[in-house]
Amino acid sequence: MSLVYHERPGVYSSYDASSVIGRGTTERVIALVGKAEAKAGLYRLHSYSEAKEAFGEASELGRMAKIAYQNGAGTVLASPVAADALADYQAAFALIFAEKEASFCVAASSLETVQKALRDAVEAASAQNAECIGLVGLSTPSVKDLTDRAAVLNSERMVLVAPDVYVWGETEAAGGFMAASALAGVLTDQSDPALPLNGQVLYGVTGVSAVYEDTQIDALVTGGVTALECWGGKVSVMRGITTRTKTGQTQDATFRELGTILIVDDVVPAIRRSLRAKFTRAKNNALTRNAIRSQVIVELEDRIEREIIEGYDNLTVTALESDPTTCLVEFEFTVVHGLNRIFLTAHISV
Repeated sequence: MSLVYHERPGVYSSYDASSVIGRGTTERVIALVGKAEAKAGLYRLHSYSEAKEAFGEASELGRMAKIAYQNGAGTVLASPVAADALADYQAAFALIFAEKEASFCVAASSLETVQKALRDAVEAASAQNAECIGLVGLSTPSVKDLTDRAAVLNSERMVLVAPDVYVWGETEAAGGFMAASALAGVLTDQSDPALPLNGQVLYGVTGVSAVYEDTQIDALVTGGVTALECWGGKVSVMRGITTRTKTGQTQDATFRELGTILIVDDVVPAIRRSLRAKFTRAKNNALTRNAIRSQVIVELEDRIEREIIEGYDNLTVTALESDPTTCLVEFEFTVVHGLNRIFLTAHISV
């Protein structure tokens, strides 16, 4: 673990994870970036009617906002781009992440350069205590193309959604970015980060452009792709997956489940906010450190009670030897895992 160290007073955090050990109280904001004939800038939206007025209902960005609101979005930060080009998206990302508000960011582009730029932006924001997850799609149902793109992104903070979807009132496949926008709406409205997305219905979506066989689904899941399926006219998430499948060149499933990073983004920022609120002006002495330890325990016990984490261990609060003005808080916690499969074995006597 690398210690985030700045001279500005405040509460900073970092995280790591292993396969052995392992929505909060604030509103989550979605950021959307797509094409629209509107003045460049950052628009703060609180309803689809505002998005429709700003971008038009037929624009890429207007359609993204509509489906995000249909699936539970609240506040949306929207930034229109004039063209599907890296420079346009980079300018939009700079505006969005300067606000340090977005918990999820959807980019409409399928370009590898743009999706990598979003990955770099969400990782940089998260390193600065503005945790965010990027969501993208790819306008191809090919399993190889999807897993290849996921391998390029390879980040616990990136979600690649497939295949393309059909939206109410439209006759052609709308694109994976529409599914990503719908999923972002679901995530911002989800109060329990440990609850798996398996079977979560996406509203406003009528069908998918491809149906995957079991072997293809296996390849998508292990390859870091969040696949959708359609049953009875309802499109749902098969399993929430991030693109993080490797550490270096080694296969690593630690962060593959989307729930893992969602729990991290619930626990760590909540503790950071709590400590910032209570210890803005305090002495770095034993009394304060004991109080800090107690407050961290309160937050962790709350997550145990809410079944977000299984437990925690090795909580220490010490003054940093190299800088006596810095208090170092370290702990381990084990995430609650979602239930993906149930195996039945029947032993029959005749």
